[in-house]
Amino acid sequence: MNDRERETREAAEAREALERVQRDTDTLGSSALARMGRRAGDHFGAKDAMDPEGDTDPIELWGRRIGRILSLIGVVILGFWLLVQLDIL
Repeated sequence: MNDRERETREAAEAREALERVQRDTDTLGSSALARMGRRAGDHFGAKDAMDPEGDTDPIELWGRRIGRILSLIGVVILGFWLLVQLDIL
């Protein structure tokens, strides 16, 4: 039983090491700008509202998309207004 426990433990450690290598390779393999762009696209596309089973409510999905786009427009307008108030533009 001792050999079996040791083999099981070594197999688990090997799997964890391979998972770490895969995770680190994914992180280093793509640029930070590409990852940020992909995350922003997923955010504004409301990927977090989509169910893996496909039971997504279309009203909720489009509501999130519209709300996030309107908030982005609001931030841009407020940033522009701030720059005008500071006499930068």
